[in-house]
Amino acid sequence: MLAGAGLLLRGFGTWARRPGLMALGAVPALIVGLAMLALLVVLSFQVGGWAAALTPFADTWDAVWADLLRGALALGILVGAVVLCVLTFAAITLAVGDPFYERISRSVERRLGGFAPVEERGFWASLARGLRDAAVLIGMAIGTAVVVFLVGLVPLVGTVLGLVTGAVLGGRALARELTGYAGDARGLTLAERRALLRSRPWRTLGFGMVAYLLLLVPGVAVVATPVAVVGATLLVRDLRGEPISERGTEPRPDQRRTGAGPRTDDPGAAVS
Repeated sequence: MLAGAGLLLRGFGTWARRPGLMALGAVPALIVGLAMLALLVVLSFQVGGWAAALTPFADTWDAVWADLLRGALALGILVGAVVLCVLTFAAITLAVGDPFYERISRSVERRLGGFAPVEERGFWASLARGLRDAAVLIGMAIGTAVVVFLVGLVPLVGTVLGLVTGAVLGGRALARELTGYAGDARGLTLAERRALLRSRPWRTLGFGMVAYLLLLVPGVAVVATPVAVVGATLLVRDLRGEPISERGTEPRPDQRRTGAGPRTDDPGAAVS
């Protein structure tokens, strides 16, 4: 998991190398992030009333038990809403800024080399791809939010379990979505990309959970969104055994031991 987290954090260095390009990637995140933050603020003021409206049967209970039930329900709604907002934020941001994020991913590929990318798509093709993937991610976000809400209703430990469940499920969804740029550059289908991520599940989860946690923080999310795209590109390269540093043209230590290396005959092949 630490290796996957490290790949994402390495993406912050791209702000020093390509500040202008990374700033372009931050603009969609800023706009969408402000909208999501406003929605969460409004929800935080309304959730208590919603919890009371959903539990009219508790009106006859002792006040302490009624408050505990409604408090747990309100927290469950909030935790589920946070998960939904994080994944929806990612989906909408990546859709709106798809041409920018594709350029960021391709700049990493050109700098590191090691494979011949397929032809770049035009602006409208990139936008259409972004909208399609956004719809898929929003669907996953709704399902994840429902699961987190239900887990959050568990007495005493529900809130903590909900947060952990949200980080795990949300992290997996983000890893699958963010690696789309590098996957498309290699002509990978969605099934091949999923198989690639499953080849090193803990590394993938470490990357996804750190990405999820960074996107939880409003100000950090703006800076971290293009960073996550860079990290996802590095993750795909790492899983396929391609160079992940400018000095990485030589085989990695694990490849020297096993004789492994990037496969050129199968675009979906992964190196464990």
